[in-house]
Amino acid sequence: MRIRKEIMTNEDYRLIAKAGDALGHPARVAIFRFIYTNNLARQQVCNKDIVNEFDYAQSTVSQHMNKLTSSGLVEIQSKGPANYYFVNLGLLGQYLNAIKKLNQ
Repeated sequence: MRIRKEIMTNEDYRLIAKAGDALGHPARVAIFRFIYTNNLARQQVCNKDIVNEFDYAQSTVSQHMNKLTSSGLVEIQSKGPANYYFVNLGLLGQYLNAIKKLNQ
């Protein structure tokens, strides 16, 4: 049986660059993981939760969340005055698949 090699597309390169940039800061990786693990536990995460968990200033959290949401890895859902964050599992899966292609 022959193993099929998947060829990387320009879209794969762009996705890796954009998501990699968003996860290119240790604080954003920690925030992303915090949102992800809370989402898995079916718990909502808002700015206040992130500020309390990491003891970051609100402005720092906003800057990091801007980067994560602009990459598409994290989505925002507004409920009243609060914004809640959710990991975009579809895009995360695409990113991980594109990363796997790097080794082929």
